[in-house]
Amino acid sequence: MKYTIILEKEEEGGYSAQCLELPGAISQGESKEEAIENVKIAIEVVLEVLNQEADRLSKKIEISKVEVSV
Repeated sequence: MKYTIILEKEEEGGYSAQCLELPGAISQGESKEEAIENVKIAIEVVLEVLNQEADRLSKKIEISKVEVSV
């Protein structure tokens, strides 16, 4: 699956990266490549936690998708 990230050069050096679709997936690195690899790991961790939560909550709640027109 592909995710959109924001890659930002930091004033003090290095780069920060965050995933737009998963706000909790944030990381950094000394180079662009390192920041991208680190945010991939952060995405995997966030997805793992979300899946665990979904399993737990699915016994109590219903999850649906909605479409919003702007």
